[in-house]
Amino acid sequence: MSQKPLASDGTELEWFKSSHSNPDGAACIEIAPVLGTVHIRDSKHSLGPQLAFDAQQWAAFVSYAADH
Repeated sequence: MSQKPLASDGTELEWFKSSHSNPDGAACIEIAPVLGTVHIRDSKHSLGPQLAFDAQQWAAFVSYAADH
């Protein structure tokens, strides 16, 4: 059995670390964009919980994060 996170279509997610993450890895997030959805997880806990945003929610989140 695979423990790798999967997209809703059953394909394996390909994760990318944020370019704004700390160099020492203390506060890193990773994203896995899939058609119409962006998944987010803590890079230190790759098998832990993750969030998923649709395109509109992701745009709102990024806009909010950029302002704060």
